[in-house]
Amino acid sequence: MNNILLGGHVSASGGLHKAIENAEALGATCIQFFGASPRQWFAKMPSPDEINTYKEHLKKSHVQAVYLHAAYLANLASPSAESHEKSIKSLSEHLAIVTAIGANGLIFHMGSGGKGTTREEAIKKTISGMKEVLKNVPGTTQLIMENSAGGGQKLGNTAHELGEIFHAVNSPRVKVCFDTAHAFEAGAITAYDAPNIKKTFDEWDRHIGLANIVTIHTNDSKTVCNSNHDRHENLGEGYIGIDGFRALAAEKRLHHAAWILEVPGFDNNGPDLKNMELLRKCFAESSTKK
Repeated sequence: MNNILLGGHVSASGGLHKAIENAEALGATCIQFFGASPRQWFAKMPSPDEINTYKEHLKKSHVQAVYLHAAYLANLASPSAESHEKSIKSLSEHLAIVTAIGANGLIFHMGSGGKGTTREEAIKKTISGMKEVLKNVPGTTQLIMENSAGGGQKLGNTAHELGEIFHAVNSPRVKVCFDTAHAFEAGAITAYDAPNIKKTFDEWDRHIGLANIVTIHTNDSKTVCNSNHDRHENLGEGYIGIDGFRALAAEKRLHHAAWILEVPGFDNNGPDLKNMELLRKCFAESSTKK
């Protein structure tokens, strides 16, 4: 268990180094934060001084893996040429920040097509957009697709669809983030018990390869299975339940990934010590069940 990376989404308000300070307060060994505002198209590159201060804090911390989350506005699947191009630019700018600070990768939402466009066209636009983002920002930093809660024309709610995009982009830099709440809300897994977990990740292994799942957004769901409503809940307080996370923690094929909480927090201030302790306890209890 000591080798498994556990953490949460933390605030970088006040400077990137604040993300490391907040991670230390949680006892996190992996984190996620926004490198720039998630609600603006433009992403400002941090100054050299800010980057150096961040790196100094990181070096002294227990954090071993860092992921940034892209802006919510980005939608590579958009039928609007203007929105598609702005999404490429936004993702490129955020990925450039990932590269500048030496983080692992950028997690982004797959977006959705619109009226008058087919799912196939939306997938094609996403693939071409991802290729352009990777070309714009050379290097080794990862561009990480996050599964969606489904509904409407949202892309990426199944392993099959993510696998199609993954193989079409065909880059070692493309990876996947598995969100526990999204998968449940999309009906991609009906319950987090041992049989369903095995069945689900056998499927993900076939389409993507489990080694390519680099992060797990560890969230309970405020809505029922197959609701298509993306609503996160604190561990044990939602429809997945603490037994579900205990069973998921027992799936050793996922122990290489960084487990990142995106929960509202018991004090409504985001991932907190109580959720971290619940997550650690799930791993501790699952390891004793033999």
